[in-house]
Amino acid sequence: MKEIFKDIPKIKYEGSKSTNPLAFRYYNPDEIIGGKPMREQLKFALSYWHTMCGDGTDMFGAGTADKCFGLTDSMEIYKAKAHAAFELMEKLDIDYFCFHDRDIAPEADNLSQTNARLDEITNLLEELMKNSGKKLLWGTANCFTNPRYMHGAATSCNADVFAFAAAQIKKAVEITVRLGGDGYVFWGGREGYETLLNTNMGLELDNMARLMRMTVEYARSIGFKGDFYIEPKPKEPTKHQYDFDTATVLGFLRKYGLDKDFKMNIEANHATLAGHTFQHELRVARENGVFGSIDANQGDMLLGWDTDQFPTNMYDAVLCMYEVIKAGGFTNGGLNFDSKARRSSFEDEDIFHSYIAGMDTFALGLRLAHKLIEDGRMDQFVEDRYSSYKSGIGADIVSGKATMADLEKYALEMGDVTTLKSGRQEYLENILNSIMFG
Repeated sequence: MKEIFKDIPKIKYEGSKSTNPLAFRYYNPDEIIGGKPMREQLKFALSYWHTMCGDGTDMFGAGTADKCFGLTDSMEIYKAKAHAAFELMEKLDIDYFCFHDRDIAPEADNLSQTNARLDEITNLLEELMKNSGKKLLWGTANCFTNPRYMHGAATSCNADVFAFAAAQIKKAVEITVRLGGDGYVFWGGREGYETLLNTNMGLELDNMARLMRMTVEYARSIGFKGDFYIEPKPKEPTKHQYDFDTATVLGFLRKYGLDKDFKMNIEANHATLAGHTFQHELRVARENGVFGSIDANQGDMLLGWDTDQFPTNMYDAVLCMYEVIKAGGFTNGGLNFDSKARRSSFEDEDIFHSYIAGMDTFALGLRLAHKLIEDGRMDQFVEDRYSSYKSGIGADIVSGKATMADLEKYALEMGDVTTLKSGRQEYLENILNSIMFG
Protein backbone atom coordinates (compact mmCIF):
# COMPACT_ATOMS: atom_id res chain seq x y z
CA MET A 1 0.00 0.00 0.00
CA LYS A 2 1.37 3.41 -0.93
CA GLU A 3 2.20 5.97 1.74
CA ILE A 4 -0.98 7.83 2.65
CA PHE A 5 0.40 10.74 4.69
CA LYS A 6 3.39 11.25 2.41
CA ASP A 7 3.89 14.91 3.33
CA ILE A 8 4.24 14.14 7.05
CA PRO A 9 7.61 12.91 8.38
CA LYS A 10 8.11 10.64 11.37
CA ILE A 11 7.53 12.80 14.46
CA LYS A 12 10.65 13.06 16.60
CA TYR A 13 11.48 14.52 20.00
CA GLU A 14 13.21 17.91 19.71
CA GLY A 15 12.85 19.28 23.25
CA SER A 16 10.86 22.06 24.85
CA LYS A 17 12.62 24.85 22.90
CA SER A 18 11.62 23.47 19.51
CA THR A 19 9.37 25.58 17.30
CA ASN A 20 8.80 22.76 14.81
CA PRO A 21 5.04 22.08 14.82
CA LEU A 22 5.67 18.49 13.71
CA ALA A 23 7.90 17.54 16.63
CA PHE A 24 7.49 16.43 20.23
CA ARG A 25 8.59 18.90 22.88
CA TYR A 26 8.04 16.71 25.94
CA TYR A 27 7.41 13.16 24.74
CA ASN A 28 10.74 11.38 24.47
CA PRO A 29 9.59 7.73 24.27
CA ASP A 30 12.70 6.00 25.58
CA GLU A 31 13.69 8.59 28.19
CA ILE A 32 13.69 7.15 31.70
CA ILE A 33 11.30 8.90 34.09
CA GLY A 34 10.85 7.43 37.55
CA GLY A 35 12.82 4.34 36.61
CA LYS A 36 10.86 3.42 33.45
CA PRO A 37 10.79 4.59 29.83
CA MET A 38 8.07 7.11 29.09
CA ARG A 39 6.47 4.83 26.48
CA GLU A 40 5.98 2.10 29.09
CA GLN A 41 4.42 4.47 31.61
CA LEU A 42 2.10 6.23 29.18
CA LYS A 43 1.17 3.38 26.81
CA PHE A 44 -0.41 5.68 24.24
CA ALA A 45 -3.11 4.22 22.00
CA LEU A 46 -4.78 5.44 18.81
CA SER A 47 -8.58 5.44 18.85
CA TYR A 48 -9.70 3.86 15.60
CA TRP A 49 -13.21 5.36 15.64
CA HIS A 50 -12.33 9.04 15.91
CA THR A 51 -9.08 8.92 13.98
CA MET A 52 -9.97 6.61 11.11
CA CYS A 53 -13.76 7.01 10.94
CA GLY A 54 -14.69 10.39 12.39
CA ASP A 55 -15.27 12.85 9.55
CA GLY A 56 -16.50 15.88 11.48
CA THR A 57 -20.20 15.10 11.18
CA ASP A 58 -22.25 16.56 14.00
CA MET A 59 -25.95 16.97 14.73
CA PHE A 60 -25.98 20.25 12.81
CA GLY A 61 -23.89 19.45 9.76
CA ALA A 62 -22.31 16.96 7.39
CA GLY A 63 -18.73 15.76 7.53
CA THR A 64 -15.83 18.04 6.69
CA ALA A 65 -12.97 15.52 6.47
CA ASP A 66 -12.59 12.81 3.83
CA LYS A 67 -11.79 9.46 5.47
CA CYS A 68 -12.48 7.46 2.29
CA PHE A 69 -8.98 8.05 0.85
CA GLY A 70 -10.41 8.56 -2.64
CA LEU A 71 -12.03 5.12 -2.72
CA THR A 72 -15.67 4.11 -3.25
CA ASP A 73 -15.85 0.37 -2.49
CA SER A 74 -16.70 -0.02 1.20
CA MET A 75 -14.28 -2.86 1.98
CA GLU A 76 -11.45 -1.15 0.10
CA ILE A 77 -12.10 1.99 2.15
CA TYR A 78 -11.82 0.03 5.39
CA LYS A 79 -8.63 -1.66 4.22
CA ALA A 80 -7.21 1.79 3.49
CA LYS A 81 -8.25 2.90 6.99
CA ALA A 82 -6.23 0.01 8.43
CA HIS A 83 -3.13 0.96 6.44
CA ALA A 84 -3.59 4.62 7.38
CA ALA A 85 -3.93 3.75 11.07
CA PHE A 86 -0.65 1.84 11.12
CA GLU A 87 1.13 4.57 9.18
CA LEU A 88 -0.11 7.09 11.75
CA MET A 89 1.05 4.91 14.64
CA GLU A 90 4.45 4.44 13.04
CA LYS A 91 4.97 8.14 12.36
CA LEU A 92 3.70 9.16 15.82
CA ASP A 93 5.56 6.37 17.65
CA ILE A 94 2.30 5.07 19.17
CA ASP A 95 2.50 1.44 20.25
CA TYR A 96 -1.20 0.55 20.69
CA PHE A 97 -4.64 1.01 19.16
CA CYS A 98 -8.25 0.47 20.27
CA PHE A 99 -11.33 -0.25 18.18
CA HIS A 100 -15.04 -1.03 18.04
CA ASP A 101 -16.00 -3.85 15.70
CA ARG A 102 -17.88 -1.47 13.38
CA ASP A 103 -14.83 0.81 13.15
CA ILE A 104 -12.72 -1.78 11.38
CA ALA A 105 -15.31 -3.25 8.99
CA PRO A 106 -18.67 -2.01 7.67
CA GLU A 107 -21.87 -3.75 8.70
CA ALA A 108 -23.47 -5.88 5.96
CA ASP A 109 -27.06 -6.98 5.35
CA ASN A 110 -26.89 -9.79 7.89
CA LEU A 111 -24.69 -10.93 10.77
CA SER A 112 -23.05 -13.75 8.82
CA GLN A 113 -21.88 -11.41 6.07
CA THR A 114 -20.79 -8.81 8.60
CA ASN A 115 -18.69 -11.40 10.43
CA ALA A 116 -17.10 -12.45 7.14
CA ARG A 117 -16.10 -8.84 6.55
CA LEU A 118 -14.67 -8.66 10.06
CA ASP A 119 -12.63 -11.80 9.43
CA GLU A 120 -11.19 -10.32 6.24
CA ILE A 121 -10.12 -7.10 7.96
CA THR A 122 -8.86 -8.99 11.01
CA ASN A 123 -6.54 -10.93 8.70
CA LEU A 124 -5.18 -7.60 7.45
CA LEU A 125 -4.80 -6.17 10.97
CA GLU A 126 -2.98 -9.30 12.07
CA GLU A 127 -0.53 -8.91 9.18
CA LEU A 128 0.00 -5.20 9.88
CA MET A 129 0.57 -5.88 13.58
CA LYS A 130 3.10 -8.59 12.81
CA ASN A 131 5.04 -6.32 10.44
CA SER A 132 4.99 -3.26 12.68
CA GLY A 133 5.06 -4.61 16.24
CA LYS A 134 2.00 -2.54 17.12
CA LYS A 135 -0.40 -4.01 19.68
CA LEU A 136 -4.09 -3.99 20.51
CA LEU A 137 -4.78 -2.32 23.85
CA TRP A 138 -8.47 -3.26 23.90
CA GLY A 139 -11.41 -4.06 21.70
CA THR A 140 -15.14 -3.53 22.05
CA ALA A 141 -18.44 -3.83 20.18
CA ASN A 142 -20.50 -0.94 18.84
CA CYS A 143 -23.93 -1.83 20.22
CA PHE A 144 -25.38 1.66 19.93
CA THR A 145 -25.18 3.06 16.37
CA ASN A 146 -27.53 0.72 14.47
CA PRO A 147 -31.26 1.56 14.84
CA ARG A 148 -31.89 -1.90 16.31
CA TYR A 149 -30.25 -0.53 19.48
CA MET A 150 -32.57 2.45 19.85
CA HIS A 151 -33.85 0.99 23.15
CA GLY A 152 -30.46 -0.31 24.25
CA ALA A 153 -28.59 -3.57 23.71
CA ALA A 154 -28.29 -5.64 26.88
CA THR A 155 -31.03 -3.44 28.36
CA SER A 156 -33.34 -3.54 25.37
CA CYS A 157 -37.03 -4.32 25.92
CA ASN A 158 -36.74 -6.75 22.99
CA ALA A 159 -35.17 -10.17 23.58
CA ASP A 160 -34.19 -10.47 19.91
CA VAL A 161 -32.02 -7.37 20.30
CA PHE A 162 -30.39 -8.85 23.41
CA ALA A 163 -29.57 -11.99 21.44
CA PHE A 164 -28.17 -10.02 18.51
CA ALA A 165 -26.00 -7.93 20.86
CA ALA A 166 -24.69 -11.10 22.50
CA ALA A 167 -23.74 -12.52 19.11
CA GLN A 168 -22.04 -9.27 18.13
CA ILE A 169 -20.08 -9.11 21.40
CA LYS A 170 -19.07 -12.76 21.04
CA LYS A 171 -17.46 -11.97 17.70
CA ALA A 172 -15.78 -8.82 19.04
CA VAL A 173 -14.31 -10.83 21.91
CA GLU A 174 -13.01 -13.45 19.49
CA ILE A 175 -11.29 -10.75 17.41
CA THR A 176 -9.81 -9.18 20.54
CA VAL A 177 -8.40 -12.55 21.63
CA ARG A 178 -7.08 -13.32 18.17
CA LEU A 179 -5.26 -9.98 17.98
CA GLY A 180 -3.80 -10.40 21.46
CA GLY A 181 -5.76 -7.57 23.06
CA ASP A 182 -5.03 -6.80 26.71
CA GLY A 183 -8.56 -5.63 27.48
CA TYR A 184 -12.22 -5.68 26.48
CA VAL A 185 -14.43 -2.67 27.19
CA PHE A 186 -18.14 -2.29 27.86
CA TRP A 187 -19.46 1.18 27.19
CA GLY A 188 -23.24 1.28 27.49
CA GLY A 189 -23.89 3.80 24.76
CA ARG A 190 -27.64 3.34 25.05
CA GLU A 191 -27.83 1.24 28.21
CA GLY A 192 -30.11 3.59 30.10
CA TYR A 193 -33.48 5.25 29.78
CA GLU A 194 -35.23 8.41 28.62
CA THR A 195 -38.22 8.07 30.98
CA LEU A 196 -39.13 5.71 33.80
CA LEU A 197 -42.74 5.76 32.57
CA ASN A 198 -41.91 3.00 30.06
CA THR A 199 -38.93 1.36 31.82
CA ASN A 200 -38.56 -1.85 33.83
CA MET A 201 -35.33 -0.79 35.50
CA GLY A 202 -34.92 -3.98 37.50
CA LEU A 203 -35.11 -6.25 34.45
CA GLU A 204 -32.82 -4.01 32.42
CA LEU A 205 -30.13 -4.03 35.10
CA ASP A 206 -30.48 -7.77 35.58
CA ASN A 207 -30.10 -8.32 31.84
CA MET A 208 -27.07 -6.05 31.61
CA ALA A 209 -25.40 -8.12 34.33
CA ARG A 210 -26.42 -11.35 32.56
CA LEU A 211 -24.75 -10.31 29.32
CA MET A 212 -21.58 -9.19 31.09
CA ARG A 213 -21.37 -12.46 32.99
CA MET A 214 -21.87 -14.47 29.80
CA THR A 215 -19.16 -12.45 28.08
CA VAL A 216 -16.66 -13.02 30.87
CA GLU A 217 -17.34 -16.76 30.93
CA TYR A 218 -17.06 -17.10 27.15
CA ALA A 219 -13.93 -14.97 26.86
CA ARG A 220 -12.14 -16.92 29.56
CA SER A 221 -13.17 -20.19 27.89
CA ILE A 222 -11.36 -19.19 24.68
CA GLY A 223 -8.21 -18.05 26.43
CA PHE A 224 -8.68 -14.34 27.12
CA LYS A 225 -6.21 -13.37 29.86
CA GLY A 226 -6.72 -9.61 29.87
CA ASP A 227 -8.93 -7.21 31.81
CA PHE A 228 -12.61 -6.41 31.37
CA TYR A 229 -13.49 -2.74 31.71
CA ILE A 230 -16.63 -0.70 32.16
CA GLU A 231 -16.46 2.89 30.95
CA PRO A 232 -18.64 5.13 33.15
CA LYS A 233 -20.71 7.86 31.50
CA PRO A 234 -23.73 9.64 32.98
CA LYS A 235 -25.74 10.71 29.93
CA GLU A 236 -25.71 11.28 26.19
CA PRO A 237 -27.09 9.72 24.17
CA THR A 238 -29.65 8.56 26.77
CA LYS A 239 -30.85 10.93 29.47
CA HIS A 240 -29.71 8.59 32.25
CA GLN A 241 -27.20 5.80 31.69
CA TYR A 242 -26.79 2.96 34.14
CA ASP A 243 -23.00 3.36 34.14
CA PHE A 244 -23.31 6.94 35.47
CA ASP A 245 -19.95 7.18 37.25
CA THR A 246 -17.36 4.97 38.93
CA ALA A 247 -19.21 4.82 42.24
CA THR A 248 -22.48 3.86 40.52
CA VAL A 249 -20.75 1.16 38.49
CA LEU A 250 -19.08 -0.20 41.62
CA GLY A 251 -22.50 -0.58 43.25
CA PHE A 252 -23.78 -2.40 40.16
CA LEU A 253 -20.79 -4.75 40.00
CA ARG A 254 -20.98 -5.61 43.68
CA LYS A 255 -24.71 -6.26 43.55
CA TYR A 256 -24.29 -8.80 40.75
CA GLY A 257 -21.04 -10.35 41.96
CA LEU A 258 -19.04 -9.00 39.02
CA ASP A 259 -16.64 -6.85 41.02
CA LYS A 260 -13.80 -9.38 40.75
CA ASP A 261 -14.12 -9.46 36.95
CA PHE A 262 -14.19 -5.77 36.00
CA LYS A 263 -12.04 -2.67 36.28
CA MET A 264 -12.73 0.88 35.10
CA ASN A 265 -11.85 2.59 31.86
CA ILE A 266 -12.04 6.22 32.99
CA GLU A 267 -12.69 8.99 30.47
CA ALA A 268 -11.94 12.59 31.36
CA ASN A 269 -14.90 14.07 29.47
CA HIS A 270 -17.30 11.56 31.01
CA ALA A 271 -16.10 12.53 34.48
CA THR A 272 -16.96 16.18 33.91
CA LEU A 273 -20.36 15.28 32.44
CA ALA A 274 -21.07 13.45 35.71
CA GLY A 275 -20.20 16.57 37.69
CA HIS A 276 -16.82 15.23 38.84
CA THR A 277 -13.21 16.04 38.12
CA PHE A 278 -11.09 13.64 36.10
CA GLN A 279 -8.92 13.10 39.18
CA HIS A 280 -11.96 12.28 41.31
CA GLU A 281 -12.99 9.39 39.08
CA LEU A 282 -9.44 8.09 38.96
CA ARG A 283 -9.11 8.34 42.74
CA VAL A 284 -12.39 6.47 43.36
CA ALA A 285 -11.21 3.72 41.01
CA ARG A 286 -7.77 3.56 42.62
CA GLU A 287 -9.05 3.50 46.20
CA ASN A 288 -11.43 0.67 45.31
CA GLY A 289 -8.85 -1.42 43.47
CA VAL A 290 -10.53 -1.11 40.06
CA PHE A 291 -8.20 1.29 38.26
CA GLY A 292 -7.67 -0.13 34.79
CA SER A 293 -7.34 2.09 31.74
CA ILE A 294 -7.92 5.68 30.61
CA ASP A 295 -9.61 7.40 27.69
CA ALA A 296 -7.60 10.60 27.39
CA ASN A 297 -9.53 13.63 26.23
CA GLN A 298 -11.22 16.73 27.61
CA GLY A 299 -14.56 18.47 27.33
CA ASP A 300 -15.55 22.08 26.93
CA MET A 301 -16.97 23.43 30.19
CA LEU A 302 -19.23 25.77 28.20
CA LEU A 303 -20.86 22.87 26.36
CA GLY A 304 -23.07 20.23 27.94
CA TRP A 305 -22.12 17.25 25.81
CA ASP A 306 -19.22 14.92 25.10
CA THR A 307 -16.91 16.97 22.86
CA ASP A 308 -13.98 14.52 22.99
CA GLN A 309 -11.31 17.16 22.47
CA PHE A 310 -7.64 16.29 22.42
CA PRO A 311 -6.30 16.94 25.94
CA THR A 312 -4.23 20.06 26.53
CA ASN A 313 -5.21 20.90 30.13
CA MET A 314 -1.99 20.57 32.13
CA TYR A 315 -3.67 20.51 35.55
CA ASP A 316 -5.79 17.54 34.48
CA ALA A 317 -2.79 15.75 32.96
CA VAL A 318 -0.56 16.22 36.02
CA LEU A 319 -3.21 15.11 38.50
CA CYS A 320 -4.19 12.20 36.24
CA MET A 321 -0.62 10.93 36.07
CA TYR A 322 -0.27 11.47 39.82
CA GLU A 323 -3.12 8.97 40.30
CA VAL A 324 -1.65 6.57 37.74
CA ILE A 325 1.72 6.57 39.51
CA LYS A 326 0.06 6.13 42.91
CA ALA A 327 -1.88 3.18 41.47
CA GLY A 328 1.40 1.52 40.53
CA GLY A 329 1.10 2.39 36.84
CA PHE A 330 -0.80 0.64 34.09
CA THR A 331 -0.92 -3.14 33.88
CA ASN A 332 -3.11 -4.11 30.92
CA GLY A 333 -4.49 -0.60 30.42
CA GLY A 334 -3.06 2.56 28.88
CA LEU A 335 -3.83 6.07 27.64
CA ASN A 336 -6.18 5.78 24.69
CA PHE A 337 -6.82 9.05 22.87
CA ASP A 338 -10.62 8.90 22.65
CA SER A 339 -10.27 12.30 21.03
CA LYS A 340 -11.06 13.92 17.72
CA ALA A 341 -9.77 16.96 15.89
CA ARG A 342 -12.25 19.81 15.80
CA ARG A 343 -14.72 19.85 12.91
CA SER A 344 -12.95 22.80 11.31
CA SER A 345 -9.56 21.04 11.62
CA PHE A 346 -10.20 18.83 8.60
CA GLU A 347 -6.83 18.37 6.89
CA ASP A 348 -4.63 15.28 7.32
CA GLU A 349 -1.94 17.35 9.01
CA ASP A 350 -4.44 18.31 11.73
CA ILE A 351 -4.55 14.68 12.88
CA PHE A 352 -0.84 14.87 13.61
CA HIS A 353 -1.06 18.24 15.33
CA SER A 354 -3.84 16.83 17.52
CA TYR A 355 -1.93 13.74 18.60
CA ILE A 356 1.29 15.69 19.17
CA ALA A 357 -0.60 18.09 21.45
CA GLY A 358 -2.22 15.27 23.42
CA MET A 359 0.94 13.18 23.71
CA ASP A 360 3.06 16.14 24.75
CA THR A 361 0.47 17.14 27.33
CA PHE A 362 0.54 13.77 29.04
CA ALA A 363 4.31 13.43 28.68
CA LEU A 364 4.75 16.73 30.50
CA GLY A 365 2.05 15.64 32.94
CA LEU A 366 4.09 12.51 33.70
CA ARG A 367 7.25 14.53 34.24
CA LEU A 368 5.52 16.98 36.58
CA ALA A 369 3.61 14.30 38.48
CA HIS A 370 6.91 12.61 39.31
CA LYS A 371 8.28 15.96 40.48
CA LEU A 372 5.19 16.46 42.63
CA ILE A 373 5.69 13.09 44.30
CA GLU A 374 9.45 13.54 44.66
CA ASP A 375 8.89 16.98 46.21
CA GLY A 376 6.82 15.26 48.90
CA ARG A 377 5.23 18.31 50.50
CA MET A 378 1.69 17.57 49.40
CA ASP A 379 1.82 13.91 50.38
CA GLN A 380 3.37 14.84 53.72
CA PHE A 381 0.67 17.43 54.35
CA VAL A 382 -2.05 14.82 53.84
CA GLU A 383 -0.17 12.37 56.07
CA ASP A 384 0.10 14.98 58.83
CA ARG A 385 -3.51 16.06 58.43
CA TYR A 386 -4.74 12.59 59.37
CA SER A 387 -2.07 11.90 62.00
CA SER A 388 -4.66 11.81 64.81
CA TYR A 389 -5.63 8.35 63.55
CA LYS A 390 -2.11 7.02 64.19
CA SER A 391 -2.36 6.92 67.99
CA GLY A 392 -4.76 7.19 70.90
CA ILE A 393 -8.48 7.19 70.19
CA GLY A 394 -7.83 7.54 66.45
CA ALA A 395 -5.82 4.33 66.36
CA ASP A 396 -8.59 2.58 68.30
CA ILE A 397 -11.15 3.77 65.72
CA VAL A 398 -9.09 2.53 62.79
CA SER A 399 -8.32 -0.83 64.39
CA GLY A 400 -11.96 -1.43 65.28
CA LYS A 401 -11.17 -1.60 68.98
CA ALA A 402 -13.29 1.44 69.89
CA THR A 403 -17.02 0.89 70.58
CA MET A 404 -19.77 3.48 70.56
CA ALA A 405 -19.64 3.46 74.36
CA ASP A 406 -15.88 4.03 74.29
CA LEU A 407 -16.30 6.99 71.95
CA GLU A 408 -19.07 8.48 74.09
CA LYS A 409 -16.89 8.18 77.21
CA TYR A 410 -13.96 9.78 75.38
CA ALA A 411 -16.14 12.66 74.08
CA LEU A 412 -17.63 13.32 77.54
CA GLU A 413 -14.19 13.48 79.12
CA MET A 414 -12.81 15.63 76.28
CA GLY A 415 -15.46 18.31 76.67
CA ASP A 416 -15.15 19.81 73.18
CA VAL A 417 -12.92 19.58 70.11
CA THR A 418 -10.16 22.19 70.29
CA THR A 419 -7.45 20.82 68.01
CA LEU A 420 -8.72 21.53 64.49
CA LYS A 421 -6.16 22.77 61.96
CA SER A 422 -6.50 24.53 58.62
CA GLY A 423 -6.90 22.50 55.45
CA ARG A 424 -4.60 25.01 53.71
CA GLN A 425 -6.08 24.46 50.24
CA GLU A 426 -4.55 27.64 48.83
CA TYR A 427 -1.11 26.71 50.18
CA LEU A 428 -1.31 23.33 48.44
CA GLU A 429 -2.55 24.85 45.19
CA ASN A 430 0.42 27.21 45.31
CA ILE A 431 2.78 24.26 45.75
CA LEU A 432 1.20 22.63 42.70
CA ASN A 433 1.67 25.82 40.68
CA SER A 434 5.28 26.24 41.82
CA ILE A 435 6.14 22.69 40.73
CA MET A 436 4.29 23.00 37.43
CA PHE A 437 5.52 26.45 36.46
CA GLY A 438 8.54 27.14 38.67
